[in-house]
Amino acid sequence: MSNGLRPAMTMRWLILTAVLWPAGAQAQPAADSPTDALSLHPQNNRYFLFRGKPTVLVTSAEHYGALLNSEFDFETYFQELSSHGLNHTRIFSGAYREVPASFGITQNPLAPSNQAYLCPWKRTDRSNPDGSPTFDLRSWDDTYFHRLDALMRSAGRHGIVVEMCLFCPMYKQELWDVNPMNRRNNINGVGDCGLKEVYTARDPALFDVQSALAEKMVSALAPYDNVYIEICNEPYFGGVTDGWQRKMIEVVRAAQQRISSRQLISINVANKTKRIENPHPAVSIFNFHYCHPPVVVGQNEHVRGVIGENETGFRGRADLLYRTEGWDFLVAGGGLYNNLDYSFSAEHPAGTLANYDSPGGGSRALRKQLSVLKSTFDRLPLVDLRPQPKDFVRAPDRFVASAIGQPGQVYLVYTHVVLPDRIQQEAADNYRRENRNVQLRMGLPAGRYRLEQIDPITGAKSEPSVIDANQREMEINLSPFQTDAAVLIHRQS
Repeated sequence: MSNGLRPAMTMRWLILTAVLWPAGAQAQPAADSPTDALSLHPQNNRYFLFRGKPTVLVTSAEHYGALLNSEFDFETYFQELSSHGLNHTRIFSGAYREVPASFGITQNPLAPSNQAYLCPWKRTDRSNPDGSPTFDLRSWDDTYFHRLDALMRSAGRHGIVVEMCLFCPMYKQELWDVNPMNRRNNINGVGDCGLKEVYTARDPALFDVQSALAEKMVSALAPYDNVYIEICNEPYFGGVTDGWQRKMIEVVRAAQQRISSRQLISINVANKTKRIENPHPAVSIFNFHYCHPPVVVGQNEHVRGVIGENETGFRGRADLLYRTEGWDFLVAGGGLYNNLDYSFSAEHPAGTLANYDSPGGGSRALRKQLSVLKSTFDRLPLVDLRPQPKDFVRAPDRFVASAIGQPGQVYLVYTHVVLPDRIQQEAADNYRRENRNVQLRMGLPAGRYRLEQIDPITGAKSEPSVIDANQREMEINLSPFQTDAAVLIHRQS
């Protein structure tokens, strides 16, 4: 490109900038933040170790704009999540933005106005004819990095783990048209390509810009214990190549090694399900989208690391869809669950937006329900848990059931009515009817057990009962329940 940066000079200049640019916001960790970063649990790599405790990550989170949208009040947002015991959020770095019409999302946090949009690169004094901003890809924006520091500190105080997603494919031309890496929107002559060529590494100058951003984000996030880095959202769309993603993983890992950073690296593998083959050894978290039913967990039992569902939605507004999906996924052995919650917006950072037209759900009621899921798993011996075989528990027709446990010691059994992929709002009541006289058949090892039924909607617990199991299959009579029920089973001495 005649006006482009020369590749070698670009890389040297950007690396030098990453080193010399005033760190300011990211120089010191929060005073109340532990130094050990989120990690895989050394005794069971299907779960996390966070601040000295084994944990799962569970949330119902905003649509990824908490950092790049300067009008979004992330402190109020984190307060709302933590008030329900939820401990996770997914955030985009700002290298990608959307426009208000994107995906039919009401008050989309990922589609800020031109004035409210923040990204890692410094904004210039020049604007495009349509009023949209232009950027200098050679310079970092200190306002952005101060906001990043404030956000990370706030999340840390609330015990919330942040997934920082570096890149996202350009799904449509209008998204590439407003992106800083597009040549029309920067003064560096970088990004003279089509939207499906952005993440291919075919343009050395563009890849240098992306690499420098990844290195800068590694440096900026290094002080924090409550973060992991995801390379790219949904790289199976928009022309993102496997070669580009593996190169970017190597860029991130090399940057971490230079400063002895130990943040985990994540990749987004597929929608629904896919068997992981030949994973990069630096990757520890394998995230999927829209995993119902959660066959992806068992399909990848050979993989070392957490299997997560870090985005779901698009099934309708009914809370029961995302509550049951979260329970199904964690009981199958997943370690991370995030519903895409459309009740959050810049105008409603506490998640109070109602009557939205977005293609999914989310509400304060759902967040309360997911808090039951999170608190239930907090009671379990995570390091000893294993998904149980399908024949461990059997449910009658119209129901599905699954179980996870420490064999012979403790089990969590979950059942719900069979649900379709999507439910129209007016039809949701058909799945909320009270269910009576439901029996589960279980293959418990011989012994005496204490049973406690949990209502996944309210968290209410039944009076405990005690049963004696022999070598034969046991019948467990459930108390009446609406949609779904969980049973916690502990062996008695």
